[in-house]
Amino acid sequence: MTNKILYWLPRILAIFAILLMMMFSFDVFSGEGSIGKKLLGFLAHNIPVFILIIVLVIAWKYEVIGGAIFIVLSVAMAIYFKAFSGNAGSLAIVSPFFLTGVLFILHQLLKGKEKQE
Repeated sequence: MTNKILYWLPRILAIFAILLMMMFSFDVFSGEGSIGKKLLGFLAHNIPVFILIIVLVIAWKYEVIGGAIFIVLSVAMAIYFKAFSGNAGSLAIVSPFFLTGVLFILHQLLKGKEKQE
């Protein structure tokens, strides 16, 4: 039962965090400009989302590699958003991806220990 929870928890957390990041890109449609510029802005705002979706697909199949990439990306996002210099609000965006990476790696380690026993 615990193994099943640990299997699904990082996947669901990553999906919700990616959807949250995607929601922030909808503010493009409230501004002035043509629909083409708005769509182009929407796609540009979602480049990090597309990268995170690719990492999730990798992590779904290769948990340790995907978990490590999630951790590296979360640290890179924290540096980019200046989370370590007083911007505590950005930690709400960055921390789910760090936790997801840790949970992917933890699940793989615990699954490996179960096979040895």
